[in-house]
Amino acid sequence: MRRLISAVLAFVVVSVPAAAPARAADRLTATFSLSGTTGKYVVSNPGTSDISGWTLTFELPEGVTARGAQHATIVQNGTKVTLSPAFYIDTVAAGGSTEPYSPTFTLSSPAEPANCELDGANCDGTGEPPPAVTALVAKYSVNGTRATFVVANKTGAPVENWSIVFELPAGVTVSGAEHGSVRQDGTTVTLTPAHYNDTLAPGATTEPYSPSFTVSRSGAEPTSCRIDDANCDGSPDVPPSAPGGLRVAVKTTKTVSLAWDAAEPGSLPVTAYEVYNGSDLATTVPGTSATVTGLTPDTGYTFTVKARDRKGTTSPASAPVTVRTNDPADDTTAPSVPSGLRGTGADAASIDLAWNAATDDTGVANYDVLVDGRVAATVTGTTAKVGGLSPTTTYSVAVRARDLYDNLSAASAPVEVTTADVVDGHARVGYFVQWGIYGRQYFVKNLHTTGNAARLTHINYAFANIDPKNLTCLQGVTKGTSTDPQDPNQGDGAGDADADYGRPFGAAQSVDGEADTGREALRGNFNQLRKLKAMYPHLKVLISIGGWTYSKYFSDAAATPESREKFVRSCIDIYIKGDLPRYNGAGGPGAAAGVFDGIDLDWEWPGAEGHPGNHVDPADKRNNTLLIEEFREQLDALTGETGERYLLTAFTPADPDKIEAGWELPEVAKSLDVFNVQGYDFHGSGSDDSWEPNRTGHQGNLYVDEDDPYPFHFSVESAVDAYLDAGVPPRKITVGLAYYGRGWKGVADGGAGGEWQAARGAAPGQFAEEAGTRGYGNLMSGVPNCTVAHDEQAVATSCYTGDGGQWWSFDDPWSIERKAAWLKRRNLLGAMIWEMSGDPGVLTRTLDANLD
Repeated sequence: MRRLISAVLAFVVVSVPAAAPARAADRLTATFSLSGTTGKYVVSNPGTSDISGWTLTFELPEGVTARGAQHATIVQNGTKVTLSPAFYIDTVAAGGSTEPYSPTFTLSSPAEPANCELDGANCDGTGEPPPAVTALVAKYSVNGTRATFVVANKTGAPVENWSIVFELPAGVTVSGAEHGSVRQDGTTVTLTPAHYNDTLAPGATTEPYSPSFTVSRSGAEPTSCRIDDANCDGSPDVPPSAPGGLRVAVKTTKTVSLAWDAAEPGSLPVTAYEVYNGSDLATTVPGTSATVTGLTPDTGYTFTVKARDRKGTTSPASAPVTVRTNDPADDTTAPSVPSGLRGTGADAASIDLAWNAATDDTGVANYDVLVDGRVAATVTGTTAKVGGLSPTTTYSVAVRARDLYDNLSAASAPVEVTTADVVDGHARVGYFVQWGIYGRQYFVKNLHTTGNAARLTHINYAFANIDPKNLTCLQGVTKGTSTDPQDPNQGDGAGDADADYGRPFGAAQSVDGEADTGREALRGNFNQLRKLKAMYPHLKVLISIGGWTYSKYFSDAAATPESREKFVRSCIDIYIKGDLPRYNGAGGPGAAAGVFDGIDLDWEWPGAEGHPGNHVDPADKRNNTLLIEEFREQLDALTGETGERYLLTAFTPADPDKIEAGWELPEVAKSLDVFNVQGYDFHGSGSDDSWEPNRTGHQGNLYVDEDDPYPFHFSVESAVDAYLDAGVPPRKITVGLAYYGRGWKGVADGGAGGEWQAARGAAPGQFAEEAGTRGYGNLMSGVPNCTVAHDEQAVATSCYTGDGGQWWSFDDPWSIERKAAWLKRRNLLGAMIWEMSGDPGVLTRTLDANLD
């Protein structure tokens, strides 16, 4: 497929574990080494929480200067040097370090620094850090249902870009904000000030323009409140209380199941509990029970539990409980087989099960739930919810019982349970192109004003790039691509962080009519997508990685287990967790959290030719499967932490040769939620006339055209059949629609109105650099006297300006209506659209009306 792209993106650096000296556990340390005149600081984090935004200072002897910093910037004032990390090491992961990208610099002569400090504390971790200064305090008041925050600056310097995050009781909602905006996610509300009270002078308050809003319950008070990660009342952070009532619920020869009473929250809500086996962390769980496995029979253990809040602060340890695992020699009789296994419910990613209890002479400890023969869950009761499953998939499920001495029953009779579809009804997946805000003047707001946002179910944001050196997701750069489509390095390091999240949009370009101030942590398209989701809560937004120009390094990123793990982790960190690199005052940890609901993989193409210069390897086919499995595994792991399920989709080829070269369809179907099958670009001609410049052809015909003179006859139907024949569930397949035309010039009539006739290259495009391509709206208005024709047999639309003129192939309401009816008959999931800027509103309206 030939698609125009432009995207931005940056690399994420993986921290390497380093040994930590004795020190305060929640502070960074830095170790200096000198090789000749090259100095190096390795910054380590021995704590249990990631630390971001660090700065290091040190003193050099009189006359010694530092310059040429790598992985950092340095500023020297006299003998004092301030070192600020590059964005990709600005966050040091828990238990990690800045290696292999630790800051280095060149000294004018060999010297050892003195008085090294990290964020005001000693670099070796000794001593006490300087006391925190509370910059802002926020006082909440509520009169009936109208609530107000008055914010005051307690420091001697201006403070800007502040925000408040507070928790409300369950069921309380907010609306009608003035002098600011509010965004609610469950019980958590984020308040952002208006541009005129975003900056507070020393000693100033937000009065008389303090942010206010309406709460749905009279007198509702926040249960916690933070302003710029400090308590709103200026008080120091209070950790959660120690969990109480730790007890042994059940034990076997190899496991101990524990339960405890919930801890009282401190400054922040409790988000998890850490279970310790002696001094070792055994497991972390969201609730008040856990099972510790892998223990030794007939052995004594001591367990404690700590509560952890949203910031990562832990409580004191609970009172310990001691227990001795059972001796397997005391009982060798297995329990009875559980009976009556049945499915009681399902969604797209999980199934609910129930069964009748087994019996045992010493007592049943728990049950293993087997999904397709593997242990998917172990529970103490007779019901289970098994997650991490794939939509529209049938699983064989059985249950076996375990007694207190780890004797296992035989598995129960299996039952088949099918997960639900990823959407009710039919999916409508629309690509939004990053670069559409330029020549196309197509903004996220246009999805709203055309009415298309209400009709779509998913938006794929195109495209994210791959860092050519680090083989990570690339974000945080601005670099144009070569205009030469045959340049093999066209996409190397390219992207547009400005369009993504750095550019302030005016009121006329904004979804909600509110202009950016230019000081927000998230601006650009990403912020507009966040606003659009707030307006249309049903919408899911995915980041699309790759595309025609940015697929060059997929093969390298997928090549080894280590490279796959690193690549996937970087993409999830940047896009799902929202940890954007700093760019032009925007970005930072969590800046884009909540914007993206999943990842769309657009590798064009594994094991086959694509853009000139793409790296291709015979192992791509297998590695593509393994890469997709790695994405699914890491996304599911994050689901375990957040409770939110993340989508994983892919753009997949129509060409059977490309399917054979790169896709293990039955295996991939276990991990992917949606196959967005290419339904266009079957024929076309581009700016370089390297494709098919000499003959016209349908680019998205539903059925094989009986008049097609090409040696291989493409069609939407034959493309979809290849997936169905391989066993891909139909409710995982969407069909691609072309909201643009492919065109030729110098086309002979040939008695067929230009269809399948001789041509002389690509027709003039919508833009000078895009010959042979026009969006649907531009095609209808920008090619005079182009008479539309409908091929009833092939179900394909074209238009022709007359003998020797232009001939264009595209989708219009007529073809969309027929394709929608066809995919419904075939019980497919829905349609995918490339791309939304081509539609003034009529195409998506037609699709929506004909799907449900």
